[in-house]
Amino acid sequence: MADVLEILLRCVLVLVAFLTLPLLVGQMEHKVMAHMQSRVGPMYAGGFHGWAQLVADGVKFVQKEDVVPAAADRRIFALAPAVALVPYLAVFVVIPLGPTVVGVDLDLGLFFALAVMSVGVLGTLMGAWASANKYSLLGGLRLAVQLMSYELPMVLAAVSAAMAAGTLSLIGIVGAWEWSWLLWQLPALVVFVVAGLAELQRPPFDMPLADGELVFGPYTEYGGIRFAMFLLAEYAGIVVLAALTTTLFLGGWRGPASDEIGWLWVLVKTFVVAFGVVWARVAWPRLREDQLNALAWKVLVPLALAQLALTTVVVLL
Repeated sequence: MADVLEILLRCVLVLVAFLTLPLLVGQMEHKVMAHMQSRVGPMYAGGFHGWAQLVADGVKFVQKEDVVPAAADRRIFALAPAVALVPYLAVFVVIPLGPTVVGVDLDLGLFFALAVMSVGVLGTLMGAWASANKYSLLGGLRLAVQLMSYELPMVLAAVSAAMAAGTLSLIGIVGAWEWSWLLWQLPALVVFVVAGLAELQRPPFDMPLADGELVFGPYTEYGGIRFAMFLLAEYAGIVVLAALTTTLFLGGWRGPASDEIGWLWVLVKTFVVAFGVVWARVAWPRLREDQLNALAWKVLVPLALAQLALTTVVVLL
């Protein structure tokens, strides 16, 4: 009975984190972009520092009419937002906040996280195909090309951390982490974050959306709560990417007084990485398709392979 209650408690905590952290990242993005671009609305809506902006956005999405195009594949169209959102909930289950604070400690935790993250992208592809809209379809094709280009360097960078630790367990990787990793694993860290941004279609890798060319790509025909689910999936993806970066390369819960406040170190590091994701959106212009593929195959893949060679040498010596 005690084991069942413990599992239920962990599931509840994971669900609360899944519902809370993406919303906090969304609110942070509003504020950071408002400061960087001098936007008025997100800074003043509701009084104190624009606290009501996120609430106003949520009410707006709930009130909007849910329209399905006449030519759309209705079942796939309706299912796509859930397919895009739910996989990130599964990834939260294996991300540790401490040596014993984790939903499920899997021996293949890293493999599980990367595999499930890839499933989330399929939801966007489903929405693009089912919308029966040429702009959505073009956005989906761009996303497919982007996924194939950046999945490889992302996995190679993660494998470098796993090789250095000698395990695929996320708790084991943090346990084997050393401060020197910040130096010789830095190329893998950069490759992992950049490839993760491309997987999430975040600027400067938002060519599948490209509102000036494709209206809003795969999401063109979506509105109301279904569109809000896609946005929530994007913010959940940012949290997952930042948390995995923290776990693989930044030491997870490791830090001063980690025995007492290890979970706090994970959250702080995660939000620092998430801030970098938001900053990249504001600071960098969108790449062209040729620049996108050139960056993946001419820069990130060779850099990740070189990092694997370096990791092999360091582990053997």
